[in-house]
Amino acid sequence: MSNPLVLVYLPYAAIALTLTVWLARTLSRHGEVFLRAVFPDRKDLADAVNQLLVIGFYLVNLGWALLLLRADEVLAQVQTPTDAIALLTTRLGTLLLLLGVAHLANLYVFHLVRRGAEARHA
Repeated sequence: MSNPLVLVYLPYAAIALTLTVWLARTLSRHGEVFLRAVFPDRKDLADAVNQLLVIGFYLVNLGWALLLLRADEVLAQVQTPTDAIALLTTRLGTLLLLLGVAHLANLYVFHLVRRGAEARHA
């Protein structure tokens, strides 16, 4: 297990995939309640929007996860297991920050959608 790519890629891939799936499921479950409140007479529309948001979340966040870890950077920066851990934590920290920004952006979009729906019903 002395290959620096293995020391970084395997844990990074496992953690990034697990985090992305867990977050998508959690956000979908709680977002569904919100979307049904925004579209009270259209459960089908709320479910469809929720599924589209989940797909977009997966595409964007898995894309970010893959872009954050490039083989040439790993080979240049990782010479020891300590270097691998340092790079791994830096990349995972960056990914978590990006996931947080994406979540806040989604919340803002939900806020705008709800405000628009309330204005139409008023």
